[in-house]
Amino acid sequence: MDLNEVVIVATARTALAKSFRGSFNDTEAPVLGGHVVRAVVERAGIEPADVEDVIMGASVQQGTQGFNIGRLCAYTGGLPDSVPGMAVDRMCASGLMSIGMAAKGIMTGEMSIAIGGGVESLSLTQTKHKNAYRARSEAVLQVMPSAYIPMIETAEIVSRRYGISRAAQDEYSLLSQLRTAAAQRDGLFDDEIVGLSVDKLLFADGQPNGHERVQVVKDECNRPNTRLEDLAALKPVWKDGSWIEQGEFVTAGNASQFSDGAAASLLMSRAEAKRRGLTPLGIYRGIAVGGCAPEEMGIGPVIAIPKLLKRFGLSVKDIGLWEINEAFASQVLHCRDALQIPAERLNVNGGAIAIGHPFGMSGARMVGHALLEGRRRGVRYVVIAMCIGGGMGAAGLFELP
Repeated sequence: MDLNEVVIVATARTALAKSFRGSFNDTEAPVLGGHVVRAVVERAGIEPADVEDVIMGASVQQGTQGFNIGRLCAYTGGLPDSVPGMAVDRMCASGLMSIGMAAKGIMTGEMSIAIGGGVESLSLTQTKHKNAYRARSEAVLQVMPSAYIPMIETAEIVSRRYGISRAAQDEYSLLSQLRTAAAQRDGLFDDEIVGLSVDKLLFADGQPNGHERVQVVKDECNRPNTRLEDLAALKPVWKDGSWIEQGEFVTAGNASQFSDGAAASLLMSRAEAKRRGLTPLGIYRGIAVGGCAPEEMGIGPVIAIPKLLKRFGLSVKDIGLWEINEAFASQVLHCRDALQIPAERLNVNGGAIAIGHPFGMSGARMVGHALLEGRRRGVRYVVIAMCIGGGMGAAGLFELP
């Protein structure tokens, strides 16, 4: 069977807001996700009914982020009820996997147009109301004791196991902050972001105290005035773990930030794009995934990326731009050095340490950003990769047209 070539013709995302006290702290996931679904349909200039599926990733699928977030975002995105939807959960790779699933459906001819993306409202899910009843399977723990290991503890393990110093982690984190600040100053995120007006929950003396209407048009997590001495002064946050009793490396400054947001891309076959007179932003080539020990989940890209490159006969030097999710500075540094990725091609406008990390959304954000930045730089191939909770890695290859 001949496979269709799949292209992305539109991408959009919300700005990223700090969880709990940021602008989206009282905005439900279907509002965030529906906003970007509507935006990519409008940017592509197609009829809403032409979309054949909406596939959205989310990591914490409960509350208003549960009950099939893909279908809910189709509703709030203004699509007719004839358009189905689906939710995907591969934790931090959910947004990337959703784009891959949409692409595969188009490649095989099962549909011609689909939306893939991701959304995460940690403000409304990572709370005291989170469902903790029987949240850990005893059967799983018997065969894999580290299956549910906290992510921060894995970053401490990676730091020790692979010799990533605290100083190196802080230096990388400063670079991420400075790169993001420069990108914001130069408007390099402007083409991605679609502004959204929401009601921000206010607090007084730690208690809710009304709302304020805000227009969110810019990422809120960047700390442009960060200094290396500020990062060095921060205390490690981890303690009393099952594997690491007292942390030495991971701080609030060298780890990704909890944040809220959504991103989506509209995909179609190249033939359909040509028929409609649409210029592709990028071509989907493929995704690779792999597994590793849960306690060192941060090394996942080291497993997934070589599998991806081998399949397409490429090497590291063939990739013009790399986006590796900055879950923790320790794991990004290990992946960079183990794969010998040039620092000047990696996360060139900063990453999750500075921009923020809404778990299920980040992969979708990184795809859109890599395509737009790759176009500015005139590169041919971009790779998007991330580590995944539970001990996995994912990597996606896209080609610029």
